[in-house]
Amino acid sequence: MSQYRVLFAKQILGVPFTVGTVEITRARDPERAVRAAALRFARQHGVEDWRERADVAALDGAAQAA
Repeated sequence: MSQYRVLFAKQILGVPFTVGTVEITRARDPERAVRAAALRFARQHGVEDWRERADVAALDGAAQAA
């Protein structure tokens, strides 16, 4: 299991601005980490779909193995 940080960004005129981050402490693979982070991000912001608040969800390049 690995630890991941997922960044959520809003693109304005093609430039991404980070609007939030979610840390996932344990996930089997990066895809599952992004899905878990998207659910958590949506709950934190009180929306049904994370895309209402952000345009992009991407793994942070500094993700660490646990």
